[in-house]
Amino acid sequence: MRHDVIVIGGGYAGMAAALQLLRARRQVLVIDAGQRRNRFARTSHGFLGQDGAAPDAIAATARQQLARYATLSWVDGQVTQAGGVNDAFSVSMGDGVVHEGRRLLFATGVADLLPDVAGLQERWGVSVFHCPYCHGFELERGRIGCIATGAMSAHQAMLLTEWGDVTLFTNGVLEPDAGALAELNRRGVAIETTRVSAITRQATVQLADGRTADFAGLFVAPRNLPASPLAEQLGCALEDTPLGRQIRTDATRETSVPGAFACGDVARAPHSVSLAVGDGAWAGGQVHRSLVFDHAA
Repeated sequence: MRHDVIVIGGGYAGMAAALQLLRARRQVLVIDAGQRRNRFARTSHGFLGQDGAAPDAIAATARQQLARYATLSWVDGQVTQAGGVNDAFSVSMGDGVVHEGRRLLFATGVADLLPDVAGLQERWGVSVFHCPYCHGFELERGRIGCIATGAMSAHQAMLLTEWGDVTLFTNGVLEPDAGALAELNRRGVAIETTRVSAITRQATVQLADGRTADFAGLFVAPRNLPASPLAEQLGCALEDTPLGRQIRTDATRETSVPGAFACGDVARAPHSVSLAVGDGAWAGGQVHRSLVFDHAA
């Protein structure tokens, strides 16, 4: 069977895109590897109508709603290769099965490159976060630690003062210039230059000199990379942003490869569930328009 659209990635952006296409009665195949970026978080915030819901519950409800449409096909699995051209794409699965489609939509998400600090990975999404709009309110204006990963961390620390008293740990990777130092001081951000050696308990920072400091929560600004190499293997151009690398798209979310589109965290910044859903909905509509107007349906 040749599908109208193959969506690689069944997360929030991918499902939002698929919904628009299904409502246009198009044959849509969603292939999902089951690795949503926010799988470590207990609750999701800032998404209208689902504020405070568990990420698993949001995803399960969305999938149930997609399943009501007869033109949906869903495969749980990993795509190992994508190839072809506009109107004649194919994707290969790990078990050797090949699927064909007229359009490809990459909604594969990103990988977070976290600081190499003991105990940080285990607390990612639980007491260590990247988005204050998603998790800042729940910290009840308690003490907040910001562990630097690069130049963007100074900006992150300044913003975090809206949610509590902030300490910026430069951690050997950030030396704010005079202007940034003045602004950090003006906003009341404390600056700690001793390296962070570990995160313990809920959000206790242990420094290399043996000192410790307790916080309500910690924030980092990880560098992001596409979670899958498939788009790059197909020939889609990538671009660097202050947050990392993403797939380059135009206003319609089409990549540099005609007929191949991308949406969600892998194709835009900043990142959140609500922004991913909105971007997916836009991309789904644009993919449908390409099927209607670029070629005979």
